Amino acid sequence: MENLLRNVLLSRKIITTVKICRRNLLKHSINHVLGKKVLDRYMRLPLPCNKVLATYVWIDGSGINMRSKDRVMNCAPYSPEQAPLWTFDGSSTGQAKANNSDTTLKPVAVYRDPFRCDPHVLVLCDVYYGDGTPAATNHRKFCNDLCVYHAAHEPWFGLEQEYTMLDVDGWGLGWPKGGGFPAVKYQYSYCGVGAKYVAGRDIVEAHTKACLYAGLDFEGTNAEVMFGCWEWQIGTSVGIKAPDDLWMSRYIMARVAEDHGVDITYHPKPMGQLHPGVGLHHNMSTKGMRSDGGFKIIEESLKKLETNHMKHIKQYGNDEATNRQRLTGKFETASFDKFSWGFADRKASIRLQRNTKEKGKGFIEDRRPAGDCDPYLVCGLLLETCLGPAGTKKAGKPVCPPTK
Repeated sequence: MENLLRNVLLSRKIITTVKICRRNLLKHSINHVLGKKVLDRYMRLPLPCNKVLATYVWIDGSGINMRSKDRVMNCAPYSPEQAPLWTFDGSSTGQAKANNSDTTLKPVAVYRDPFRCDPHVLVLCDVYYGDGTPAATNHRKFCNDLCVYHAAHEPWFGLEQEYTMLDVDGWGLGWPKGGGFPAVKYQYSYCGVGAKYVAGRDIVEAHTKACLYAGLDFEGTNAEVMFGCWEWQIGTSVGIKAPDDLWMSRYIMARVAEDHGVDITYHPKPMGQLHPGVGLHHNMSTKGMRSDGGFKIIEESLKKLETNHMKHIKQYGNDEATNRQRLTGKFETASFDKFSWGFADRKASIRLQRNTKEKGKGFIEDRRPAGDCDPYLVCGLLLETCLGPAGTKKAGKPVCPPTK
């Protein structure tokens, strides 16, 4: 009986059905339907010589997403003082209530428009409530007041923005569909080359050219450790210009990715605990740190940063909880609840270059901020902790004039 049963089972053909999920990029994106060649027909239409488009850009109530709207002007404003104030419906951006919705955009920096080209411009704006007070997500005033107050220290900032590209379904760009993970070891994706190791280079190239055209202090890009994750660098820049340029580069990235039907996320841990996170490392120095004997000033600053560690951690991301998920001591991060620093140590809270002590001067790299942090807030906190709060001195113009 057993032999008969065995023969019956062996004679049956077992058919295994394997479902293959096809990945059609842009299939569910409206950008797949809209033809860019058709748009180009209208973009080439000449405009009257006295008509210029100014795109006003600002941070909305989420603290990470950006909004924009266009204004037709008679001439291009080449400085923020030449661009008029403009009100908008703050209740639709999470920045006001419907019964008191008029909210004001105050221009703070002007850039060339890489999408429409000259003479059109992008105008970065602060948001103020109707009574003249800064909106809840307007941290620029806090940062700029500190930059102006400590102008004699000549604060420099260099920012490293990491980010992850997602397909329109919310899964990693180039990642296997159905919840699969790339069959690539992480050490091969960092600064990687080739379709097996990186995804989305077209977006990176377009973003780079657009930022340089706009006039940002854009310094470079590279593929990051996780597949589909990249980084760009802003600065070194003086004072407020670094966070200004970082926010405008985020807006330009959103526009470039929009054209490709790709979503950009700065979430600190977008793919879970088994995969690397996303940060925004802040490099900072003062004139004293960069001068001979500056290592002593760096050491004093490190002590102040250690004392205020948890104060910074609470402000170093759009959501403290998600940044804590990133700061686990794994994937080149320090633990969120313990301050540390070291030479060439990418697992420390603060990294110093290897030769800082030998040279007796240098800068600090704060590796704690999350990818979705507000650089105005982080730069401001670094200045406040290392140099002290802004005093009663009246804030004037930014340390570095806006891009023209």
